Order: sequence, then C-alpha cells, then structure tokens
Amino acid sequence: MTLHYRLAGPVGGDAINTFAEKPATLSLGTGQLSPAIEAHLIGLPEGVRTQFELAPGEAFGPHNPDLLQRVRLSLLRELGNPDTQYSVGDVVQFPTPDGTAGYAGSVREMGPDWLLFDFNHPLAGQPVTFEVHVIGVL
Repeated sequence: MTLHYRLAGPVGGDAINTFAEKPATLSLGTGQLSPAIEAHLIGLPEGVRTQFELAPGEAFGPHNPDLLQRVRLSLLRELGNPDTQYSVGDVVQFPTPDGTAGYAGSVREMGPDWLLFDFNHPLAGQPVTFEVHVIGVL
C-alpha cells in the first residue's frame, strides 16, 4: 500500500507526517504499523483520504510501568560516547543484546549517577489520530 499518513497524539503534535514528503510504501501484516491502525486501513480503496481516532492505548498499547528502567551513567558512558551530556526528553538508542538491532528510550528523570528511561512507545496509553490518503494498493 502506498500512502501519505499523519499520526498525532492528544496534544496535536505530529509523531509522523509524510504529507509534505515522499509517500510511504507499507506492507500490511508485517508489523510496520500497529494491528489497530492496520485494521482501519484494510479495504480502503485507492484515492480515499480519511481520518480516524483510536482510543487511549489502542494504537500502541497501555503505558507499561515495567518499561521504566534506571540506567547507570557509568554504563551509558561505557557503551557510548563518554562525553555525552543527557537531558530530560532526550531519546537514546540502545543496541539489543545480540547487537543486530536497536531500541529507543527517552530520558524521564536524572539522578546523580543514573537516568530513568521510558522504553514505552511515546504514544503508549494515549489517544491517537491517524489521517491517511491512500495513493495505491499493491
């Protein structure tokens, strides 16, 4: 499916917006979009432009408190650039244990020798607006 889309959270800021760029080409059922968003896209014909609202947690699941983790600054300096300065709101990339992929966490709090990271999706537990213009169906 080739499409333009915009994904926005409850405060209206766009998390993703392809309308001013090259359209995206996505394969449904491959995990590129959440199942809840894909369910709204299935069956949409070429040329349609629509918008739909997803309830809190529907698009990216509930906010999971178990995905809040403290990480020692010494470990961050060991794994990355020892001179990096961190601030609340920064998004930091971490490698998976096997080193073949990565995941991101945002800094929520800072302590004297640790940072509290939130590894939830930024829109987890929040209502989401999804606007789409279907350009082509493959």
